[in-house]
Amino acid sequence: MKTWLVACSKGGVGKTTIATQLAANAALSGLRTVLVDADPQGSATRWCERRAGMASAVLPVDGTRRAWRKRVPDDAQRLIVDAPAGAMADDLDEVLEIADAVVVPVQPSALDIEASVRFLESLGRHPRVRKGKLRVGLVGNRLKPNTNASQQAMEVLRCWPFPLVAQLRDSQAYVVLTGLGKSLFDYHSAQVRDHQADWQPLLQWLQKD
Repeated sequence: MKTWLVACSKGGVGKTTIATQLAANAALSGLRTVLVDADPQGSATRWCERRAGMASAVLPVDGTRRAWRKRVPDDAQRLIVDAPAGAMADDLDEVLEIADAVVVPVQPSALDIEASVRFLESLGRHPRVRKGKLRVGLVGNRLKPNTNASQQAMEVLRCWPFPLVAQLRDSQAYVVLTGLGKSLFDYHSAQVRDHQADWQPLLQWLQKD
């Protein structure tokens, strides 16, 4: 079972959006997928509930409760953890010990970048990360590619010690899809292909191991 953690201490950077999109992609690929919702707001859980009647349903597990790992079925093939806002590496140690990769969303603003630096510093001190046994990838999120702010922010991220593995453009489609319990990957129209293409570098990076 592959385990992916989506985390950043800064709230509102799109962790749940990324976690649900990754979960949908895995489920649509035929994998038995579990989404652990460690955020007290429960947004990922509600997304799973809306998706429950679909063939590519995703099982939600309440990650705010102790012993949540016991609620993950033995036959699960993909485990995705949506971390809570404000959590630093020490708060996520239980997941970091079993994760195969950590995805860190960063938005193109000075506030988000500063908050992400503190989180990544705490992550870099974790023994598995420090020894190269746990990969960490940055995702530029909610970008407006043609703006100087987004371009400059991505240049900053490229200088950081962890790789920038994807750049996801801003779109209201994610808000609508989350409310429906769906994802970009549920559709095949020309309208979503460009957005789907944004995700391919991240999906390829996650599959490396």
